[in-house]
Amino acid sequence: MPAQDSSSDQRPIAVFASFSGAGGVERMLIHLLQGFVALGERVELVLIRDESPHLAHCPEAVERVRLHARQTLLAVPELAGYLRARRPRALLAAKDRAGRAAVLARALSGVDTRLVLRLGTNLSTAMAERGAFERWLRYWPIRRLYPALDSIVAVSEGVAEDTARLARIPRTRIRVIRNPVITPNLYEAAAAPCPHPWLAPGQPPVIMGAGRFQRQKDFPTLIRAFARLRAERDCRLMILGEGGGRRRLEALIAELGLDADVALPGFQTQLPAYLARAALFVLSSVWEGSPNVLTEALALGVPAVATDCPSGPSEILAGGRHGPLVPVGDVAALTAAMRETLDHPPPASELRAAVAEYEWMRSARAYLEALDRSASV
Repeated sequence: MPAQDSSSDQRPIAVFASFSGAGGVERMLIHLLQGFVALGERVELVLIRDESPHLAHCPEAVERVRLHARQTLLAVPELAGYLRARRPRALLAAKDRAGRAAVLARALSGVDTRLVLRLGTNLSTAMAERGAFERWLRYWPIRRLYPALDSIVAVSEGVAEDTARLARIPRTRIRVIRNPVITPNLYEAAAAPCPHPWLAPGQPPVIMGAGRFQRQKDFPTLIRAFARLRAERDCRLMILGEGGGRRRLEALIAELGLDADVALPGFQTQLPAYLARAALFVLSSVWEGSPNVLTEALALGVPAVATDCPSGPSEILAGGRHGPLVPVGDVAALTAAMRETLDHPPPASELRAAVAEYEWMRSARAYLEALDRSASV
């Protein structure tokens, strides 16, 4: 809803974040900012870091405020000064640390700015292999500071339930708003010229994965499952992304004799052009919040297989109705699911309809409601 309809208070909305990479959180924030501006909002982007290619797509109407601190919690005094000077009517904090810093800054500033925190990961699963003391250090400030937030937005039901449990707050204080994944630019980018010779017409089918090369994404399981499938049929695997695990993945590919059939072309700014030409998208993650690339695949009509990890894939795929869900780390189950989906892909129209909730303006309106409504939840 436009600001002029939702509130007579014309103070700006602030978004507090650190743009330090090319990840999904930064991209989703840009989509939100674009939506807020399209709905007539005055928006200020308060930045800890501004080192992301996604900032090139930030609307010109958004005023950027660059803080001097390089770490989120060290920025509390500066953020308090910003709140006193600009008095935004609401502030959206993009991640856990930003939310905690915002609570402390508001207390220090004495202003009435409404605080909303966006959470996008299943923290308990991400912390599961850490020691008890390390988990306590992470959870203690959450339990102390989250009750002071006016609202919490989770990107999936799984993240909402996990957050309520960890923070020890009522589940009713957390609302689920789907990520603003589906934009007009998604379809424009998907229609771009073929970006790789493997994806040209007449080539063997390409199975695609995407994400940072790190433990969370569990690409070794995907590569091993592909090796079994490749032994049965002519197909290829392409994993888009970059990260510290590249050498380990390259070694595994060589060990399995797959150098001619697996490509790691790195991070690609035009991901939709790749994704739209895949025969199958596979998400092999150990944990997620709400995996944007899985949503994009379905929006482009691309069949998908995913692990039933906490959390998000099951919600996107409707418990397996729109694509198979397999146990985390199960090579045999992933191979079978890929085989079945390649042989019997669901209709593209069904896949597109399954992710209608992730349309960018629908999400932007829901965020504005969370930012503008009264603080009592």
